Amino acid sequence: MDNPSPAVIRQLAPADTELARELLYVFGQGFEDKATYDPKASSKDYLEKLLTLDHFIGLVALVDDRVVGGIAAYEIQKLEQERSEIYLYDVAVLERYRRQHVATRLIDALREIAVERGAWVVFVQADHGDDPAITLYTGLGTREDVLHFDIKPEK
Repeated sequence: MDNPSPAVIRQLAPADTELARELLYVFGQGFEDKATYDPKASSKDYLEKLLTLDHFIGLVALVDDRVVGGIAAYEIQKLEQERSEIYLYDVAVLERYRRQHVATRLIDALREIAVERGAWVVFVQADHGDDPAITLYTGLGTREDVLHFDIKPEK
């Protein structure tokens, strides 16, 4: 492995609200969307509750006890068969730590959790034009070209 990552991968627990805030900062930087991923937008109580939910999976990559990357994923129980799928919703790594296999190690840790939980698949979407993400995911899985729609909850 070229440029091995110095990062330690850790799954977030309910007491890790400050690490969750650091992860939000990383997402804001990585996606260039600081408003959506504002670390101060969610209360400590909300983050603690989220981190206790079985279907939420938060992973962080730590270097010198600081979050440099991470994943937010969700386990979805399926109706059609007795199985679940893991939706890798967000993954980001601070620019300084990219190309050191941090994202791959995070995804590998998520895959291990998927095996432990008996999940059928881990799936992720990438936006057209996000070539680094598409390259990463292509090396790890099978590509499916699908359409994504956001449907507002109001009528």
